[in-house]
Parts: sequence; structure tokens; C-alpha cells
Amino acid sequence: MGLRPARIEVFILKATPGLTARAVDRLLRRLRKLPAPRNEYAVVRGLRTPTRDGFVLVSDHYSPVVSGSDSATILIRTPYGRGLPVDALWARTFAARGYHVILQSVRGTVDSTGTFEPMVREAEDAQDTIVWLREQSWFNGKLATLGMSYLAFTQWALLADPPPELRASVMIAGPHDFSRVIWDNGSFALEAMLGWSAVNSVSFEDRPSLFRQLVGNKQSTNRLVASFAGLPLARAAESVLDKRAPWFQEWLDHTDLTDPYWRPYNYTGAVQHVRTPTLLVGGWQDVFVGQTVEQYEALRSRGVDVALTLGPWTHAGHVTKGSGVIDNEALDWLDTHLGNDGPARRAQPVHTFVTGSDTWHTSPIWPPTCTETSWYPNSAGQLTATVPSGGESAFSYDPGDPTPSVGGRRLTGDAGVRNNSDLEARQDVRTFTTLPLTADLEFEGFPVVDVSLSLDNPHADLFVRICDVDVKGRSHNIADVLVRLDPTADAGQVQHVTARLSPCAHRLLKGHRLRLQLSGGAHPQYARNLGTGEPLSTGTGLNAAVHTIHHDSTRLTLPVTSTGTTRPS
Repeated sequence: MGLRPARIEVFILKATPGLTARAVDRLLRRLRKLPAPRNEYAVVRGLRTPTRDGFVLVSDHYSPVVSGSDSATILIRTPYGRGLPVDALWARTFAARGYHVILQSVRGTVDSTGTFEPMVREAEDAQDTIVWLREQSWFNGKLATLGMSYLAFTQWALLADPPPELRASVMIAGPHDFSRVIWDNGSFALEAMLGWSAVNSVSFEDRPSLFRQLVGNKQSTNRLVASFAGLPLARAAESVLDKRAPWFQEWLDHTDLTDPYWRPYNYTGAVQHVRTPTLLVGGWQDVFVGQTVEQYEALRSRGVDVALTLGPWTHAGHVTKGSGVIDNEALDWLDTHLGNDGPARRAQPVHTFVTGSDTWHTSPIWPPTCTETSWYPNSAGQLTATVPSGGESAFSYDPGDPTPSVGGRRLTGDAGVRNNSDLEARQDVRTFTTLPLTADLEFEGFPVVDVSLSLDNPHADLFVRICDVDVKGRSHNIADVLVRLDPTADAGQVQHVTARLSPCAHRLLKGHRLRLQLSGGAHPQYARNLGTGEPLSTGTGLNAAVHTIHHDSTRLTLPVTSTGTTRPS
């Protein structure tokens, strides 16, 4: 992809699935515990959709083979190719259960012509696809959209001006505003954006499969390490990108998210106005989970028919571990809203997995009713129910030896819940920990940390994380956030920061301990703060910062849903 035009060799072939495809379908059905197929299906490959500016989008059409059927259509638009896993997980699954499925390569990918510009052309091209759909003899006027990650973003782009035929959407782990993914709370999402750009800037034939992109691999990780550490960042990135991804330099240069440059990346307007029944799916350790919850809150506040499923998954885990849950719920949702036969089993709109307990909860709304309960750090490294009368703790952050990212909401193979013990042994990480709990403690929603701190260098960040420390002393991450601190503050000036961590649902078991972890960064998940105020793209200087935490006005507040004990004192 990148700046090179896609190949324009297009062929049209109609076929029924062969023996291999049928065997894969049977295996995936068993693994995901899907209901039995309702019909056979056929595939027509290489259909061409014209765009308003003279290019061609190429699709495969999976059609149910049912005499006299009047079947709805599911549109899936993807930059990742029309093969595994998208065809097997969704196209063939839903075609075998009564739906037409159009699986389309977005502009500039595979054999769709034009130039791939991430996010920029999705609204117009989606609308042109709808115009084409209306001309197809098999299209009955009932439409749904479905997809994960970038494939969910393409749905939000369409929903900026939703077609009247649209009956339902299934958004899996996808943002509506990519600008706030790229620049997260003022910090650049280095690891995700450079890694994604490196993969998606090469031709499709040279690119790893989508599965390898999702789960990560040692070779690609090693290839990026040097570029993560290099300065200036723009030059270091080019050692990997080799001028194939001009958008990456543009992302670095456009630091102001109100700049018109970001308009094609941001479909907040769709979230605020659309009324399409929508199933939203996310994972607690997914990079996009914050926007998934934001979408739910916006739709529910306007009375839209919306359902929410939040599981224990990383981004890749939606495919590798969550497919059995997600695809069954998607089928139920589409059957309910498109009129196909099938049980509507969703008795409650919200399904959440409580980590630490390995149980699913159902409820009418999210977050559930809770009691805000606070803990306070003290100079002894404890987290207690008592507000300390004073005291301070300090740690330094050196961008020359940046605090590393461990686990968490990332796109890499080592994302998710990980043991933080080695990280917490570093001198640039400060922790505060409760005594062992005398009974289980469960919370669900957004943890909030209020921090009072001062800095000797105002060009600094604050990384906040909460962890579950088990009876063997292993510290496992639950939720976190990185905050860009005020660069205009005077050295030594006390700043008061309120940081809402990523959403979570977790049960701390009896005997476990709650831990608050503070540091000055998480590299390379986030680009390090150079400490100089120089532009990230071109800066080469490095200045350390000392963070001083003032205990008498710092606290952690959890949305507690149930507890069998008073808080440890």
C-alpha cells in the first residue's frame, strides 16, 4: 500500500466453498459454539464499485443459497485484505446463516485502486458503496455493518451520514476518533502508530497476515526497537518506514487536535447524532476501550438501542480468545434487528467480564451502581483509608533511560495483564500498597486518581496504574492512564491533577493487596517526554524531571460495587 497504486488486476469468479473451506467452517463453528448453519452459500469474487472520483473498490460477495430468500446485507470494509481471518470469522459465518455479506477492500489496498491514506477517504467511499449496493438485484433494502478496529472506524465514517437502509451496526474494538488514539492525552502513541504504519505502508503481498499483525511476532518487534529509541523521532521512524508512510510525519507535525487536518479522523458527530441500533464490543486491555465506553454513554444518553459487551481481551484477544462470545452476540444482534429467524438471547443490554473472578455480569446500564471509596498513599509506601497529615514521595524520570511499558492497552503480543514486579523494582517507579484484604473487594467503572505534585522540570508526564498484588507478591496491572502535565507551570509549583484511569471491572480476592503505581512514562507505548519542550518530531535534547508527590492531597478512588470487609487501615 502506501503511496503506490494498488494492483488493478480484477477477476470475477463465482464458486461454492471447497472441502478445505467447509472443514474450516465446521472447526470454527465448534470452537465458537455457533448455532448450526441455516443454508449453503456461494462466493462471487472481484466485484467492482466505482467511486465518485474515478477509482474502483473491489469486493467479494458471499451470498446465502436459499430458494426465494429475501436476505439482508452486511457490509464489511477493510484495509487488511479479504482473506483470513475476516472471511472465515465473519463473511462465511454470516452468509451460512442467511445474510449477504459484502467484504470490500478499502481504497489503495489489495486490488482496490487509488492511494491508501489511512482514515481519510472512508466516509466518501462508504457512501459510494451504498449507491452501488442499491443497484444490485439481490439487495433487499436491509443493511447492517460489522467489523473490528479499523473496520469499526469505517462504520463510524458511514454513520456520519447514515443511509436509510441501515438497520444495525456491530462495532468491535474500534474508535470513532483516531486523532485521540494517535495523540492520547497529549502524548504520542508511538508503539502502536509506528508499528501499524510500518506494516501497512508496504505492498499487500509483502505484508504479514492480519493474524500476525494482531498477535505480534518477535521479528517485527525487534525491527522496531531501534526506531523507538532513536532521535530525532521523525528520522528514526524513517529508518523503518523508508518514505512509504507520509501520514506518520503528518501525525507528528499536527499536535493540535482542533486543526482541520484531523477532521477526516474524527467522527464524534456520528456518535452524537446517529440512531442506528448498535452493539459495541470492547476489551478491558484494548487500546480503544475508552472510546468504546464513550460511544455507549453517548448512544444510551439519547435513548438509542445500544448494547455493550466488555470482555477480558487485549486488542488481538477479541479474535484469538473472544470470538466465541463476540460472534454469537453479533449474530443475535443482527437477527434481532434484521428480522432473520433465530433466538434473541440478550436479556440485558450490558455484559461485562469481571477480571480476578472470571465471571460475567449482566446489567441494564454501565457502569453499575457503585460506592466511591478512597485510599491514600503515605510516606511509608502504604495505601490506607486514613488521610495522611503530610509527607512526600519523590521519583525521577530520565528520558535517556525511559521507564518501560509493561503489558497494558497496546497492540503488541505482550499486551494485557502482566507481572509488574520487575517494573516496580526500578528507581523511577513509586508504589503504594494496602495491607492484605480480609475479604473480596469488587469495583467496576473508572478508577480516579487525584494527585498533588510538583516538578523541578515542567516538561513531564505522569503515568498512573493500579495493580492487584497476589499472595505470592506478583503485581498484575488492572487499569492505567498517562497524563501530559502542564508545561507552563513554574518549577516547584504544586499542580493538582485528576486522572481518570481506563475502565475496568475487577475483583480483588481476600488476601490480595491493592497497589497504586506512579511513574513518569511508559515507553515505547507512549513517546517519551524529552523534558525540553522541543517538538517531538525534531527534538534531540533530553532533560530529566523529578516528581514530588504531596500525600496530604493525593488519593485513589475506586467505584466499589461490593465488598465483604471494611477497608484496610
